Amino acid sequence: MPESHGIARILDLIKNAEYMIALTGAGISAESGIPTFRGANGLWKKFRAEELATPWAFQKNPKLVWEWYKWRMGIVAKAKPNPAHYCLAKLEDLGLLKYLITQNVDGLHTKAGSKKIVEIHGNIWRAKCTKCDYKMTFNKPPDSVPVSCPECNELMRPDVVWFGEPLPRDAIALMFELARKADLILVIGTSLLVEPAASIPFIVLEHNGKAIEINLTETKLTPYATVSIQAPAGKTLKKVCDLLSK
Repeated sequence: MPESHGIARILDLIKNAEYMIALTGAGISAESGIPTFRGANGLWKKFRAEELATPWAFQKNPKLVWEWYKWRMGIVAKAKPNPAHYCLAKLEDLGLLKYLITQNVDGLHTKAGSKKIVEIHGNIWRAKCTKCDYKMTFNKPPDSVPVSCPECNELMRPDVVWFGEPLPRDAIALMFELARKADLILVIGTSLLVEPAASIPFIVLEHNGKAIEINLTETKLTPYATVSIQAPAGKTLKKVCDLLSK
């Protein structure tokens, strides 16, 4: 579909939706300069993300894992939300977007102004104690690592979901509830390769909803989406929000 026709169709779908939600993935953050797990820039020293983002890696060498997260936090701290993040926040402010589900842990949606967010993979700016219930939030990378709990002095760990761990039960329950309720889903910057998030657009479709896909490449959703645009999310959503303002 030509982009101009796609933008017009997206506007029409958004304006007529009763309950629109969004699902975002690493692609939206890549436009802000944050490397993806699977990209060529996703390496750190001689390690792959899949070798460090695991409970076993943390148990074996918590200092190494924390050094990696400190490095990642440094990258994220320099990143700024792009027009796609800001457009989603604006859609929420206008009452058009009811909830945003994200697979990202960088906090850029919050920085852009979104409030109703389901962070199914956690947040890199939070840490939780490995023993007690204490949690903390960072506003900058920690000065020294690993991080100790101020309550019980045990190790803190990044409050993110690692490979081999279950997703937060409450977040997953809410995500599926939203998918069953939605009559429109915006799917932005995700390859839809990771479950259970990959099934969310299809649950919307099964409940007679529609899907809008904005991604650089085709995915398994592309043949079923009402509109599918292969283009940068920032560029596309900026056009959408600019036209909504007129």
